[in-house]
Amino acid sequence: MLGMLVIFALLAPPAILLAYRFVPPPFTPLMLIRLTEGYGIDKDWTSLDRISPDLQRAVMASEDAKFCTHDGFDWEALEENIDKLQQGRRSRGASTISMQTSKNLFLWPNRSFIRKGIEAYLTVWLELLVPKQRILELYLNIAEWGKGVYGAEAAARHHFGVPAAKLSPRQAALLAVTLPSPLRYNPGKPGPYLSSRAGVIQGRMYAVPYTKNGVCKEH
Repeated sequence: MLGMLVIFALLAPPAILLAYRFVPPPFTPLMLIRLTEGYGIDKDWTSLDRISPDLQRAVMASEDAKFCTHDGFDWEALEENIDKLQQGRRSRGASTISMQTSKNLFLWPNRSFIRKGIEAYLTVWLELLVPKQRILELYLNIAEWGKGVYGAEAAARHHFGVPAAKLSPRQAALLAVTLPSPLRYNPGKPGPYLSSRAGVIQGRMYAVPYTKNGVCKEH
């Protein structure tokens, strides 16, 4: 029985990821957790071609500039973090969009070595089974952008009153820099830090690869 449970635990995620290659996820663990905390669920699945390219670029510039070229892991950033930990220095985030998508689809939002190990296992399967364009589409549709607000379409309408396709470069940059702390920051009413950070990302967003016509291409 234990062996069967282990096999199921190992093989169920790839099967689910294969399904998510073609159909939208109905919900994520974080959505259910936030629901128990008293937040609603405001989401509206939107295809990547109806999400502003500026938001796609801004999110990659802010979260994972190497998204189009890595295999799911930013090995250089991981090595840098290991070096900093060995020196007793504070490490920075090395989580890629692929890793965050795996976490958001399956896992809980706290940090531990066990969760990180599971996240890495899921990320390998995600990159094997799902094209880059679809990974970005999944991420932009399930990311948390406020209390009970999930995905680019709901976020654009909630914070700026426009559909995701009509986001301006500034609005896109503000949404992108909110991602690390969506319950703390409000992109519709940015403070000095968020405004400054958005300005930096707005300056970088056109220098990173972006997804168009199904492949990652240079702008």
